[in-house]
Formats: sequence, structure tokens, C-alpha cells
Amino acid sequence: MRNIRLFLLSVVAALLVSCGTTSTVPITGRKQNLLVSDEQVLSLSNQQYREYMQSAKRSTDAANTEMVKRVGQRLASAVVSYLNNNGLGSEVSQYQWEFNLVQDKQVNAFCMPGGKIVVYEGLLPVTRDEASLAIVLGHEIAHAVAKHSAERLSNAYKQQYGVNILSAVAAGAGVSSGVQQLGQVALGLGSKAFTAGFSRSQESEADHMGLIFAAMAGYDPQVAVAFWQRMSSATGGGSSSIFSDHPTDNTRIRHIREWMPEAKKYYKPSVTVTAASKSTGRRRTVERTIHIKSK
Repeated sequence: MRNIRLFLLSVVAALLVSCGTTSTVPITGRKQNLLVSDEQVLSLSNQQYREYMQSAKRSTDAANTEMVKRVGQRLASAVVSYLNNNGLGSEVSQYQWEFNLVQDKQVNAFCMPGGKIVVYEGLLPVTRDEASLAIVLGHEIAHAVAKHSAERLSNAYKQQYGVNILSAVAAGAGVSSGVQQLGQVALGLGSKAFTAGFSRSQESEADHMGLIFAAMAGYDPQVAVAFWQRMSSATGGGSSSIFSDHPTDNTRIRHIREWMPEAKKYYKPSVTVTAASKSTGRRRTVERTIHIKSK
């Protein structure tokens, strides 16, 4: 009888893994199995985002707030263009991009599914310039585009189902109640499912994708190395870093250097030019993206 129950456990576990949908992460091409739909994730995240912003204090620094929004929207436009041009236009409708700067001294930022991104004021002294800020925001946008929160929720559901199935089988097999209780720790699926640390593999994937997104938006990806070196110094190696379950700083920088040749292929620098208005004759400054062919 015990062998039959263990066999049923293995069958149910296999069925659980086979459920859901298989998705491909843009840029990296990694396959992921998702048990939750975009609609379910967005419903949860939008509610929690509204609750967070009701209690958060928005930055009173108009210039920095405008910078965060400007850099964020420029990245978002580049990402939307990439999705549309690569057969992923159906994904675009789920993003309602929003970029906010809040009063908090932490060197931190976080992303919610659907394109809701928050930057803490404490991060800006470390980014120092718009290109480095683009590296951070590109990373955050990558979490949303790669559906890391949906993946994390799916994994949590799999674990919870496994715990419940295991408890039922264990009870039928005569396992003591004390042992069963060890396997019945509830998995918290509140805001932590979205804003707490992603896995190291997800963080690394977001580094990779974010570097390329920044390059697509016309920001020099080469600033990423110096930025992460500053982050390492600012956080003492990362214990209170922007990402709570991140690769080591040395590993992150090494990977970024490895991805740099790929990122440079997407880099189309934006330059500021001065043009005269035909109607007024006055000169005005505009930003244009120029396309430079690689030699």
C-alpha cells in the first residue's frame, strides 16, 4: 500500500510540472513553465502597487523625478519596439508603464509586473548619470518582460501543492505528525512575491536583458561595469544591495563583461543636436538617435 501511495505522489508531481504554459524569455531564449496567467499576476500586482504608493512618499525633487520618468519611458519605448518587431506584439498590452521616485535613503529599486517601477532616492548618488540609471531601470524592466514574478509564483504553487500532496501521502503511510508539520510551512505570497529577491539565475538574466535594453535605448552599456563597482563599494559587497538574492559583485561584473560584445551590437547612440525653427528662426535643442554602422 505504501508503494502505491508513493507511486501516486510521483504521478501527481509529474502532472503538476506538465501543467501550465511554456513561455520563452526574450533575448535569452530560456524556456519557463508558468502556472499562472498574466491576468492573475497583473491583478495581484496592481492592487499591491496601489497600496504601496498610497503609503510611500513621492520625491519632492522635480528634476530627479523627471529624469527617472524620462529615462524609464525611453527604455520602455525601446522595449516595446523590440517586442513588436520580434513577433511579441501581443505582450505589449499588458504593460502600463509607470516610473516613480520615492523618498527613501535605501540604495534600492523594485519592479512590479506590468511595468510599475519604483526608484528610491538613495540610489541616485550611486548611479550619478542617466546612462547608469538606465542600467538599473533596464534590469527592472527585464524582470517584468521575463515574467519573473509569474515564474516565482508558479514555483511557489508547485511547492505548496507538493507539500499538501506529501502531507496526505505521509499521513496515509503512517508518518508521525511531527514530521508532517515540518513540511507544512506556508509560503507567503503577498507583496514579497513581487518585491523580495528573485533567484540568482533570474537576477543574472535580468542583468543580461537589462544591459541590452539600455543599449537599445541609446545608452552606452559600457557604463555598467563602473556602476556595479560603485554599487559594490556603496553596499559593502551587496548585503543591502538593490537586489536581495543577487550574484556576487565579481560574478555580476564578469558576466556583464562577457555580454558586452552582444550589447554593443544593439547600441545606437543618441546625440543632442541644435536646430533652427523654420517659423521663429530661434535655435532649439533636440535629441535624435543616430544609427552608426559597425566597421
